[in-house]
Amino acid sequence: MTDLFGNPDPAQAPVAARGGGSLSGAQHEGVPLAVRMRPRTVDEIVGQQHLLGPGSPLRRLADGQPMSVFLWGPPGVGKTTIASVVSRATNRRFVELSGVTAGVREVRAELDAAKRELARGTGTVLFVDEVHRFNKAQQDVLLPAVENRLVTLIAATTENPSFSVISPLLSRSLLLTLKPLTDADIDALLDRALTDERGVRTPQGEPYSLDPDARATLVRLAGGDARRALTYLEEASASASALGSTTITSEALELAVDKAAVRYDRDGDQHYDIISAFIKSLRGSDVDAGLHYLARMLAGGEDPRFIARRLIILASEDIGMAAPSVLQTCVAAAQAVQLIGMPEGYLNLAHAVVACATAPKSNAVTLAIGKAQADVAAGKGGPVPLHLRDAHYAGAKALGHGKGYRYAHDHPHAVARQQYLPDDLAHARYYEPTTHGNEAAISERLESIRALLGRSPSADHPE
Repeated sequence: MTDLFGNPDPAQAPVAARGGGSLSGAQHEGVPLAVRMRPRTVDEIVGQQHLLGPGSPLRRLADGQPMSVFLWGPPGVGKTTIASVVSRATNRRFVELSGVTAGVREVRAELDAAKRELARGTGTVLFVDEVHRFNKAQQDVLLPAVENRLVTLIAATTENPSFSVISPLLSRSLLLTLKPLTDADIDALLDRALTDERGVRTPQGEPYSLDPDARATLVRLAGGDARRALTYLEEASASASALGSTTITSEALELAVDKAAVRYDRDGDQHYDIISAFIKSLRGSDVDAGLHYLARMLAGGEDPRFIARRLIILASEDIGMAAPSVLQTCVAAAQAVQLIGMPEGYLNLAHAVVACATAPKSNAVTLAIGKAQADVAAGKGGPVPLHLRDAHYAGAKALGHGKGYRYAHDHPHAVARQQYLPDDLAHARYYEPTTHGNEAAISERLESIRALLGRSPSADHPE
């Protein structure tokens, strides 16, 4: 068996030799840092504390309780690690299959092997990565093995299993949702990789130190992905070694990552400058600039959910009724990012960016609600007209509620001429549509409606 990098996975050592000891010396040769630093016990797992409390499913799984689980979460949050830890803790075989490359034949072969090993007294942890890529036939093969507990199935997916996994298989398993690692989690991983004997070392066997600026950049670049953080650290240590230094600096990190990462400060001025430029570019209808700043933020480790929220705001604030479908596009993009995660979520954000940039623009809705709020803040807005008040309760008729109300559908064009606003705002006009996009038609219709309503112009909005 190999790990995700195509190298021999240390977790695949013979059961008797696995034990839980660390790799050292020659065993480090050719093994990526992300694999070397893989936790050996449940207590070494970083993050996912909501799943690791006493009596939690993961604790019980590591204690040997037979069950099958689906781990749903973004890349690099520990799905493979959890499976490996479970196999070590219970001294079971660990077998890994990929939903991308394994077919029905491979699945059947591993299940047959698991059956033989079980007859000898050794259980098997079957880890299926990217299980959402398995078709129905492949998933059907797993069903009897899960139901009869021939294997402990740990299936990992970055997509919602409710949409990609057959119901019978999902109903016989626990679904555990993994969260992205926090910056503090990544920081702890870096500390461990710098101090642990399995971590990064100079050719002379000495530990490296990590410059504070380089650490901050590395944490940001990781984006909650432990594998990415450790891979970048390993490459940066090689760059530092080539520079003849035992300190990993921002220069060494940038050489390793081959990105201008230090130009984007997620918590500083650059963060605010770039998101400002992003929004202003979309408002100004420059699609190319919008895509540039999107790519720049994503490369710098910006939270894609933050970007999605800003797009939703822009869709109403700067586009509004000129192209109302853009708001739906932005909301859908935000939901898609939450559903499928990164990196595929970049496409959903780019879709929304193009829609925002190329749409006709109008801030008429923004101005309208602003004027209405200003009137309310100024104390305007008297009693609701009697004919509009609720007339459905006993005694309402005696108070005059509903008297003279004109039902809109009984009138031409379903517009009933009567006063709707309070007396002190009877002539207020808040919404003034532009002639851009969809609002051109709205503007024409609105004038007709206001004429039918007999609305005279206000002092602020002369006709």
